[in-house]
Formats: sequence, C-alpha cells, structure tokens
Amino acid sequence: MFIGTCLPTRKPEAAGHENRRSEMSLKERITEDMKAALRAGEKAKLGALRLLLAAIKQKEVDERIQLDDAAVLAVIDKTLKQRRDSITQFRAAGRQDLVDAESFEAEVLQAYLPAGLSGEEIEAVVAAAVAEAGARGPGDMGKVMGLIKPRLAGRADMSEVSKRVKAALSK
Repeated sequence: MFIGTCLPTRKPEAAGHENRRSEMSLKERITEDMKAALRAGEKAKLGALRLLLAAIKQKEVDERIQLDDAAVLAVIDKTLKQRRDSITQFRAAGRQDLVDAESFEAEVLQAYLPAGLSGEEIEAVVAAAVAEAGARGPGDMGKVMGLIKPRLAGRADMSEVSKRVKAALSK
C-alpha cells in the first residue's frame, strides 16, 4: 500500500524550459499558458484561452487539417476582431462591465500576435504589392489584398490595410 503524495519530479531537460518554449508551436504555447492559468487560478485568462483553443479546434475540425502557426495567427486575428466589435457594441449599450471583460480577453489574445507594424511599414508593403500586382485602379483591389494578406497576417489590422490600399489605388 502506497501512502503519500505523488508529486511530479522535475526532469533535467525541464531546466531549459525557456529554450523549449521558443521552439513550441503557437498552439502548444497557448495550451501551456492555459495550463499555467489553470494552476494559478486566473479564471478570466483561463476562459479567454479556452475560447481561443476552442476556435482553433473548431477550425481544425471544419477543415480536417492540423493548423500551422500562420493559420493559428489568422484564428487569433479573427477572434480579436470579434472582441473589438463586441467592445464597440457594449460601449454603445453602456455596459462597462462587459467592455472591461472583453478588453481583458482582447489583451490576452493580443499577446500571441507578433509585434504590429508601423504606418510607414504598412505603406511600404502596400506600395510594393500595388507595384507587384500591376494594379491600376480600385478594380484591382482584390489582387493587391491577395498579395498583402499573407504578408501582414496578424501584424496589422486588415481593415486599416484595406483603407490604405483603397487610397493608394484611387490616386
């Protein structure tokens, strides 16, 4: 008969946890952060991460594929956009409690996106894509956005990029 507690032992390779963390896929990193939030009792963060993992899993099931980091970034970006839309709606309805909750979830999601690009960097990508596509007017916007989207996914607000493309093509 065994009496006592069964505590996990620290493996020697676990000492280099930070090195392993940089090698993890984005989905694995989110899962590990969810486990850490669960252990720490951070209910709000845990809820946000569970919703994100559910969205990722739903995308995988729908498309019957294993998502890579770029696809996970697209899911995060979409989920973040939903949060921003909700914040706008809740603010208009005067529901500050819900605005605060959605804002916190948006902050949690934002942490998984790469650093955003500055306005000048976005303009440079837009100009390069317009030249590459040989775009002459607003009718070529689809071609230009098709080139830009994979380059800026998760690094820029695509609605803002769309406005800049429209402005560049109407010159």
